[in-house]
Amino acid sequence: MKLTLVGAGPGDPDLITVKGIRALQQADVVMYDALVHPDLLDHCHPDALKVYVGKRRGAYSCMQEDINPLIVHYAQQYGHVVRLKGGDSFVFGRGYEEIEFARQHGIETQVIPGISSSYAVPASVGIPLTTRGISESFWVVTGTTKAGQLSTDLQLAAQSSATVVILMGMHKLAEITAVFANCGKGETPVAIIQNGTLADQQMIVGRVSTIEEQVASGTIGNPAIIVIGNVAALAQTDITTAIQLANTSN
Repeated sequence: MKLTLVGAGPGDPDLITVKGIRALQQADVVMYDALVHPDLLDHCHPDALKVYVGKRRGAYSCMQEDINPLIVHYAQQYGHVVRLKGGDSFVFGRGYEEIEFARQHGIETQVIPGISSSYAVPASVGIPLTTRGISESFWVVTGTTKAGQLSTDLQLAAQSSATVVILMGMHKLAEITAVFANCGKGETPVAIIQNGTLADQQMIVGRVSTIEEQVASGTIGNPAIIVIGNVAALAQTDITTAIQLANTSN
């Protein structure tokens, strides 16, 4: 019995690791999430059982409390289970919870890291999370905690000079911009990237004070990543559908 956690990467199926592909080829069961590109399932063994356990806001959702025992069930019944999760399974992927549950039931475990969307998606549109003279560090913050609230860490992040990357935060965009505005950062650049690294990628670039209105008048939705900081103004808006950063001079 074995569980292998595989990070599928940020969206583009070519951005999974070679080691991750090998795990898919060897798996008896593959349990995959909503953000996993369907082409990745082509790497599975023809006889492998493929089980969708997607979790996405506003759509069918398999609860984590159901997924954990399913992993144990399939491992006991079939042998090798690959849990294929978007991005990196240890970055807001609840991967550690699944590993611990499996270990408690005597199942061997392995983790194969993936490329996290938190840095890969900004990079795909030309946004460096750090670059000399502009940003020396970055925060990655969840937009929704287990309790469904905005993370209190965001207040700390907003007070710093670091780039702030927010995952799963589109439905709380008004609250997020209010936090930064209250810190005197209404003119700070913001980039929002939907479906990052995929062919239908879209982006809006604006400022804390304008981005909510821009989103309301556009087509940007979930899943999307929010990048707040001066580096957001470096986005290569010509490579995707975008609204140019207004009033570029402070």
